[in-house]
Amino acid sequence: MKLFCLAVLITACFFSCKSPDAKSPSRIEKRDEILKNIIPPKISENRKVLTDFGAKGDSLTNNKPAFDRVLKACKEQNGCRLIVPPGIYLINGPIHLVDNTCLELKKGAKLVFSTNSKDYLPLVPTSWEGTLIYNYSPLIYAYQVKNVAIIGEGIIDGNGKNGFSKWYDLQKPAQQLTRKMNHDGMPVKERLFGEGHYLRPQLIQFFECKNILIEGVTIANSPFWSVHFLKSENITARKVKFDAFNKNNDGFDPEYSKNILIEDIDFNNADDNVAIKAGRDHEGRKTAMSSENIIIRNCRFKGLHGVVIGSEMSAGVQNVFVENCGYGGYCKRGIYLKSNADRGGFIKNIYVNDVEFGDVEDGVFITSFYHGEGKGFETDIRDIFIENLKFKSASHAGLVIQGYPTKKVSNVNFTNVRIDSCVNGISFTNAEHIMFNNVVIGREMEVPTAVK
Repeated sequence: MKLFCLAVLITACFFSCKSPDAKSPSRIEKRDEILKNIIPPKISENRKVLTDFGAKGDSLTNNKPAFDRVLKACKEQNGCRLIVPPGIYLINGPIHLVDNTCLELKKGAKLVFSTNSKDYLPLVPTSWEGTLIYNYSPLIYAYQVKNVAIIGEGIIDGNGKNGFSKWYDLQKPAQQLTRKMNHDGMPVKERLFGEGHYLRPQLIQFFECKNILIEGVTIANSPFWSVHFLKSENITARKVKFDAFNKNNDGFDPEYSKNILIEDIDFNNADDNVAIKAGRDHEGRKTAMSSENIIIRNCRFKGLHGVVIGSEMSAGVQNVFVENCGYGGYCKRGIYLKSNADRGGFIKNIYVNDVEFGDVEDGVFITSFYHGEGKGFETDIRDIFIENLKFKSASHAGLVIQGYPTKKVSNVNFTNVRIDSCVNGISFTNAEHIMFNNVVIGREMEVPTAVK
């Protein structure tokens, strides 16, 4: 322990401090200004009940035609509140939401989607791991709509384990092809996937949407990412529960999106709980639409990682607030900022306050070397403020920063950070302007003993 404490002391002394501008707005002022711009959509008083359109919650009937009929009526009447009564509703194909529509799943209602990939054709505009393409429709899909909500106490089951999840081992050729199309700047309308390419669709995707609410529902068994906000804004997600254990079952993935409140969520995911993205490589830099003004508060983390930024973040991520969160179980990493020299872009103005984790592998991990890939487009990572962050234990590393030799990670502030038990306390490379204030890794030292 003596050698470990000495290492921490030397590391802290090698980094200089960068004082904040006294005239700049406080964290709370910045956060509250963002909250003013996040307003849930007004829910229509025009009520429609799914079973009135021929649906049966018997777990056998295909309810895709009933959803199509009621949503057509909703569109003709400029929106509705679509109520799904208790029951198990099989749906052989996607639900495409329309303007001014609220999908309300009553307690005891469960949507179960089919496992036949042909049900999700024709192709629709979407995105896959940061590259815009045409692919199978997400299971619940909203494209260029406004004022849309998914609420209630029911369950949305993507049936991924028995269907699309089996494609994970077959996706590599198509995955690489999307990246080549991205780097070559191929027109999006020519990026056609679908049959024979094995790229799994998202469970829920909002693409170029405004005024979104998702509240109360349980999201389970996703084929790929669970909830993807793509080029969307004014988003409220609250009191959602996740039960998603397939490959790449992230919870929320905001991408090229802004003005987002994620609160009071019970995560339980095989992958990232929240993964903030902003496009990949050439296309992301060209799009230049940063993900920004994102507030994550009062959540319980459980899964692979708690809050992640990257690795697809080439348009930049800024103004992220993680506040008053705890944990519902194990996470491999607590706070994870990841990029590499293919990405470019920036990660800046990240605030983590009053957050607690239990046992993790790594506490805070900031890296410019994700997968050890890339060259020529280093990411600017700076202005990270972490205060009142606690971990019970970190089995691998406590605080890690891996900047790039030509683009160092800069201005990271650790205040009141405590890791009760840790194998490797601090590992910083290519980092500058790092500030420590009341950081304890391992057992806190008490008053020195007297000579006897």
